[in-house]
Amino acid sequence: MRKYLKFIILFLFAIFILWFFGRNLDWQEVSVSLRAADPVLLVIATLGISLGYFLRAKRWQVLLEPITKSSLRELFATTTVGFAAILLVGRAGEIVRPMWLPMRDRRVRPSAALVTIFVERMFDLASLFVFFSISLIWFKAPEGREADFAFIKLVGNLMLAASILGFLAMFVYHRFSAPVIAWFERFTDRTWVPKRLRALFLGLLEQAAAALDILRSPREIFWVVFWTTALWFAIALPTWLIIRAFGLQMSFIDSIFVMGVASLGSLIPTPGGAAGAFHAATAGALILLNVDRERAAAISIVMHLIYFAPAVAFGLYYFFHGDISFERFRSLLSSENAEREIESDSPDFEPET
Repeated sequence: MRKYLKFIILFLFAIFILWFFGRNLDWQEVSVSLRAADPVLLVIATLGISLGYFLRAKRWQVLLEPITKSSLRELFATTTVGFAAILLVGRAGEIVRPMWLPMRDRRVRPSAALVTIFVERMFDLASLFVFFSISLIWFKAPEGREADFAFIKLVGNLMLAASILGFLAMFVYHRFSAPVIAWFERFTDRTWVPKRLRALFLGLLEQAAAALDILRSPREIFWVVFWTTALWFAIALPTWLIIRAFGLQMSFIDSIFVMGVASLGSLIPTPGGAAGAFHAATAGALILLNVDRERAAAISIVMHLIYFAPAVAFGLYYFFHGDISFERFRSLLSSENAEREIESDSPDFEPET
């Protein structure tokens, strides 16, 4: 009941944002802008985003390497299915990826998939903040917008500092993971601590330590950074092409700024792949760059579609050509079921009788 109530609240929130976003727009002008977009550039942008999903899969394989071997084909299939789920239900769909992969590739344990996605998100956020902060170095604020961009630059620098602190925390945990885990084993060895919760928590700590073994190898750090950088270029370039498709002569640096703001908007967990929040953030960034509201709205609609359309196409293909039923897929969206999957993965877990 709580799950459905949460979904309904987020769905209504998305509707409110979409209403707020479009309440003062001239939708006829938005339609004119949509029809005027260059289809060739939009197709190339879609291909670039499709490449981005492959790069995500390749990076995931590198992150899993210290723990287990994995299939690049199954990682790509799981990545697209996972992003299709995010479009369907919002950020709650993130749980599909670590649950789906072990059923496609038996060598990968659910907890290993889960913690590597956490590490992946750390690299994603850090890379996004770095791209965003570096772009602000050469970014020229439009006349009359200097105060707005001074605040944005401050926020960008704070986000960059937060990502650096996050990586320092990962290095410290990796260096001292054994005593940290041993301390939590002693601390949680109490009668009032549920066995299921203890096994789940300790299992995730152990898998996190294993996943962070990439920090021990300069080669693996290089490849994670390489694939992450390539991934964000595979998002930034299509973003620039989408903007150019609407006849705007913006620089690549401008597109990185728009991509950064759009990606931050996508973190809001509304259904439809952050529907409403993504559109409002993207259009807001473009309006700050002196783009008219109707064209900014049209660009945000197309950008959201292109960001997710390849995942939906590939995800549906792999879903209908897989051996997992719709009921099984739907059950993966339940945090309770996901918890049981991870618990059953722990060697110390003993089912309650």
